[in-house]
Amino acid sequence: MLKSFIAVLAGFFSNVILSVLADTILKIAGIIPYDNLFVSTPMVLFVLGYRIVFSVFGCYLAAKLAPKNPMFHSFVLGGIGLVLGITGAVFAGHLGPWWYAWSLVLLTLPISYLGGKIYLWQENSK
Repeated sequence: MLKSFIAVLAGFFSNVILSVLADTILKIAGIIPYDNLFVSTPMVLFVLGYRIVFSVFGCYLAAKLAPKNPMFHSFVLGGIGLVLGITGAVFAGHLGPWWYAWSLVLLTLPISYLGGKIYLWQENSK
């Protein structure tokens, strides 16, 4: 049970740390503003893109560290992301285009599936 908790926690924190780090770098560089995401659509898509990559990696990491049933661990992390994504869309969705926050919600479960599957593909190719 502890190893499962650590696997999901590691995936969660890798996603959070990478996202915050990338956001901070872009804000310091003056590419995105500090208080909102009302920037050009290509920039919002860029932010969405790197967050998707970081989320896939987090789910992959959760699957890799899982003591058994890697897809389950990836989906647990996806479920946590889904709850947090809905919460963010409802309470902070006004900080950027409406479609940005809801696209994160809609993509969360496919992302968790992809992260787990990439790990399984890697394991099966050995």
